[in-house]
Amino acid sequence: MPEELFSTEVPQSAQPLAARMAPRTLDEFSGQRHILGPGKMLRRLVEAGKFGSAVFFGPPGCGKTALARLIARRAEAAVVELNAVAAGVADIKKALEQAKYDLASQRRRTLLLVDEIHHFNRTQQDVLLPASERGEVLLIGLTTENPSFYVNAALLSRVTAFEFEPLSFEDLLAIAERGAKEMKAELVPEAVKHLVNMAAGDARKLLNAIELAALSTSPDKAGKRRIGLEVAEESIQKRSIRYDKKSDDHYDHISAFIKSMRGCDPDAALYWMAKMLSAGEDPRFIARRALICACEDVGNADFRALLIAQAAFHAVEVLGMPEARIPLAQAVTYIACAPKSNAAYLAIDAAMAEAQRGKPREVPLHLRDATMDRKTRGHGAGYKYAHDFPGHWVEQQYMPDPARFYEPTDQGDEKRLRERLAQLRGNKR
Repeated sequence: MPEELFSTEVPQSAQPLAARMAPRTLDEFSGQRHILGPGKMLRRLVEAGKFGSAVFFGPPGCGKTALARLIARRAEAAVVELNAVAAGVADIKKALEQAKYDLASQRRRTLLLVDEIHHFNRTQQDVLLPASERGEVLLIGLTTENPSFYVNAALLSRVTAFEFEPLSFEDLLAIAERGAKEMKAELVPEAVKHLVNMAAGDARKLLNAIELAALSTSPDKAGKRRIGLEVAEESIQKRSIRYDKKSDDHYDHISAFIKSMRGCDPDAALYWMAKMLSAGEDPRFIARRALICACEDVGNADFRALLIAQAAFHAVEVLGMPEARIPLAQAVTYIACAPKSNAAYLAIDAAMAEAQRGKPREVPLHLRDATMDRKTRGHGAGYKYAHDFPGHWVEQQYMPDPARFYEPTDQGDEKRLRERLAQLRGNKR
């Protein structure tokens, strides 16, 4: 059910530190300078009170909700909040009907804040269209996902999408200092560095850890809580890895993984793989991508890459995690360090294009199967068996209207194939 965005039931002193630290002005806002810096469009819109419907998307704890609530405080509007996880069509319609009534009777618009908007299905999103198009509501959708994948095109065309980035190390340092001051605590330098590193761009996670550390530390005689590294480590024991196997992160990380192998950077490839495995990615998915890279990007420049990738895939299926990380690492580092050639990949694409759109070609009689039709139809007549000739090669036509698809490079083992093929093609000429 719709709820008022701000409630007087919980006094500010009893609110969590992250809630108490929410910025009240744009100058207090940390990070997102690419959209909120001086002169940037979003800042100009907010300051001028001309803010329109929007979708804020980005990782957790980067300020999406904080900015939405800051805008809500500045707007002369009724503020209603929906959580897309729990709200249904009936809840949306009730909020929109109330918004329409308020606009007609009190000349007051409604700011509808929809958290986790990517959980709304198409029908629920369509319900929002008429009211947002007529201007009866000011819609702000919040999501950790790329709206291009989860918000339908009709609704997306009626809002402005703003991407939020993870907070920088410096931004989190400043937030940590303010949070410690609010909790009347002192963080030793090692504790600050640990908390900021483990927060990984998430201000909410950082402030929750500072609050836990302060509440679990007894004040000294001066009433000050001194938080050391040991307490900090206990307060934030595991880094949150922003990676969802069903989200945009999944495709971004596997893309970085493949491109690192292709670019001969084993360290980067190992890092992206480690991050995916740490977040629970299926190791077989990673092994399949390594197999593809061995074929597409290494190819005949090093034929061993495919054998190692194939062996690693089998080992992953047999071993499972956590041991599967070892054969994966062996295959990934080998593929990354191997010489590269995409000649075979380009060749099959060119051959496929020719087969599908080029001149039709039939199998010549001398190449056809002669098992049943040699005498009656002449299949196989005139075929020259290569092993009967010097060098196990003989010139004959293997394709009507010959075309070239495979052009070996001079990389690795493929250089040897290039030289042999050049010799054979020269003999044929």
